[in-house]
Amino acid sequence: MKRDQMSPGRRSVLRIAACLGAAVTAGLLCTERTQPPAETPHPAGGSRVAASPPVYTSSYRLQPMTAYTPPRFRRALPPVRQRPFLRMSEAGRTMVLTFDDGPNPTYTPAILSTLREHEVRAMFFVCGELARDNRDLLREMADDGHVVGNHSWSHPLITKLPPSEIRDELGRTSDVIERTLGSAPLWYRAPYGAWNKLSFEIGAELGMEPLGWTVDSLDWTEPGTGSIVRNVLDGAGPGAVVLSHDAGGDRSQSVAALRSYLPELLAAGYRITVPRR
Repeated sequence: MKRDQMSPGRRSVLRIAACLGAAVTAGLLCTERTQPPAETPHPAGGSRVAASPPVYTSSYRLQPMTAYTPPRFRRALPPVRQRPFLRMSEAGRTMVLTFDDGPNPTYTPAILSTLREHEVRAMFFVCGELARDNRDLLREMADDGHVVGNHSWSHPLITKLPPSEIRDELGRTSDVIERTLGSAPLWYRAPYGAWNKLSFEIGAELGMEPLGWTVDSLDWTEPGTGSIVRNVLDGAGPGAVVLSHDAGGDRSQSVAALRSYLPELLAAGYRITVPRR
C-alpha cells in the first residue's frame, strides 16, 4: 500500500472523530450564547454589587459596536383626558389662583409682587408669542415658585383648528417655556376654555394635563374692582380654581382686586397653593 493511501477502516475512525469534535464545538458555542451571566452575591443589608459581564472568546463580541446609539428615554405621557380638571382634590381649605394670557410687562410684575408679599404661589398660563418677548418674567415666575403653564401661542379658538395647527400652537409655546426655564410645562389651558378631543390628545402627547376652573372672576369683562373681588370671594371654597388674567386688555382692575381678595382668603383660612405633579 502506498504511503498516501488510507485503509477504509482508518478513514471511518477519522470521520467519526471529526464529527465528535464538531459536535463538542457546537455545544460550546451554544452554551456561550445561552448561559446567563452569574449574579454577584451581595451582603445582607448592603447594596447589590453589579456582576461583571462574562468574557467571551469569540472575536466578534470583542469588537465595539461603533454605530450603536442608546435610545433616548421619552417622557411618560399622562392619560388622555376627556374633560379638564376643574378643582383641586386635596383635602382642606385649599384654593388655586390662576392668571391667563400673559406675561405682560405692565400688569404681570404687579401681580407677582402681591403674591410675593403674601408668600403664596399661583399658576400662570402664558401665551407663547408674549412669553417669547418677556422671558425675564417667565424666570421671575419660576424663581418665586409659581407654575408656568401653556395657553397656546396666539390664543386662537382651538376647536376651529386642524390637528397640525393645534400641535403648532401648543408645541411652540412649550418649546419657549422649556428653552427659558429648562423644563417643559406640565399643565395647559385651552383659550376661552374651549376644549375638544384633539386638544386633549395633543396636550397629552406633549406631556401636559388640562386644567379648567371653577370660579370665573369675570375680570376679562372689566366690571370694576369691587365686582371682581365679590366674584372671587363668593365662589371661594375647598378645591376651587379661580380664573383671572394678567394680560389681554387693561388689567389694572385685576391687579387691584388681587390686593383686596387675597388677604381676605388667607384670613378666612384658605391655603393658596398649586397642584402637585
